[in-house]
Amino acid sequence: MIQAIKPCKFRRSSILNKVEKEIIAEFKRRVFDESYSRIFKCLDRLNEDQVWHKTNENSNSIGNLILHLHGNARQWMLSTFANYPDNRKRSEEFKLESRTSKENLKKDLIDLQIDLMIVLDRISAKDLLANYDVQVYTENGIAIFIHVIEHFSYHTGQIAILTKLLDDKDLEFYPYSLE
Repeated sequence: MIQAIKPCKFRRSSILNKVEKEIIAEFKRRVFDESYSRIFKCLDRLNEDQVWHKTNENSNSIGNLILHLHGNARQWMLSTFANYPDNRKRSEEFKLESRTSKENLKKDLIDLQIDLMIVLDRISAKDLLANYDVQVYTENGIAIFIHVIEHFSYHTGQIAILTKLLDDKDLEFYPYSLE
């Protein structure tokens, strides 16, 4: 005899709310706790010229990578979830003429974090499951979160290696032994 499936004791909305909270918490941890702290540590080790140094014509400076992260996150997160105007000029992020001070780069990242925190506090499970047009892509909210986390991680690694090449010192990202 076929037995009826017992209904799940959790309501779908409570599971979605838990997943929503976990995704948002992971975004904050990966972007703000990990990438931001590493980027700021790198900036603090370098002088202004080092921040804008390009090893060759086909590489980016640390400053340009930070401008790029800023533009990308504003476009993908803030324009998508908070209807901020999308006035990004991606190609400008990679020009040395876009040079600004380390303090301005830090301020831009802090301002971005403030804006993102406001948006993150308003994100719902429905937002995470909805589809959005970003650049030339159609992505759901979860994919957008993953994209921004991955994008920060990728370019933070580039910033770290460039800092090591310029400063020739351990970056001391881990205050404890990993052994």
